[in-house]
Amino acid sequence: MIKNEDETQDEHTVGATGEIGAYDAWVRHFEAERELRAALGDPDWARGARLSPALVRSIQTFQVGEDGDGAALVSKADSAGDRVYAAAARLFIAEEQNHARLLALLLSAAGAGTLDGHWSDAAFVRVRRLLGLRVELMVLMVAEVVALRYYRALRDGSADPLTSEVAARILADEERHVPFHCRRLHEGLAGLPRPARRAATTGWRAMVAAAALLVAADHGAALREVGVSRRAFLSDVVGSSAPMAATMSDGPAPVVPARAGARAAV
Repeated sequence: MIKNEDETQDEHTVGATGEIGAYDAWVRHFEAERELRAALGDPDWARGARLSPALVRSIQTFQVGEDGDGAALVSKADSAGDRVYAAAARLFIAEEQNHARLLALLLSAAGAGTLDGHWSDAAFVRVRRLLGLRVELMVLMVAEVVALRYYRALRDGSADPLTSEVAARILADEERHVPFHCRRLHEGLAGLPRPARRAATTGWRAMVAAAALLVAADHGAALREVGVSRRAFLSDVVGSSAPMAATMSDGPAPVVPARAGARAAV
């Protein structure tokens, strides 16, 4: 997708003002996480999983959202002019693809299959591809914020040990993805006047609220099974978006975690 001229100029300006190279630490961090995953290995799929029909349908939908080749994001990251950031973005995409793989194997362990697609994921993808990297990341961040609460609910509330373990692994990754994207969005919005930055993040929070409402309505039965009401889910997601919006608008830019995140053992 061809960017509009203003956005292309803004993203190249970010790279030209000293941010190129700022993502070396993120690349090293993603690589360390990749090594940690390899050393840890997969969960023990042979023990199987017990999932209700509501949880199967819910996890199937999230699995579709995690899947994809990330080609649009990679293309826009390459065009932004920071090859180190582009390398980090590719490592992020690899983690998302691993999430899709883990969820597919979890469903298989429960005797269920995956979906070929879902209308909610298709809608997110269409919106993300409308403009350039900034819009792509802001829409992607909507899904990331919702996913944080969803996987935390699965980790803490599922009665199935394998489901809890898979959710814990994915959640550990998502908790690192949010500051990674917040940093880039902080840089991408930095050239705008403060009122424009605030307007952008206010609009983003409205998108988060709409997405959380949609997920709460569509996944309400599954959420109840793991001990989270629709109202609590919506409140938690919307509340968590406030500090992220402040970081995007006014900073300071998040820094890379000091070391590879610890994995929750189940």
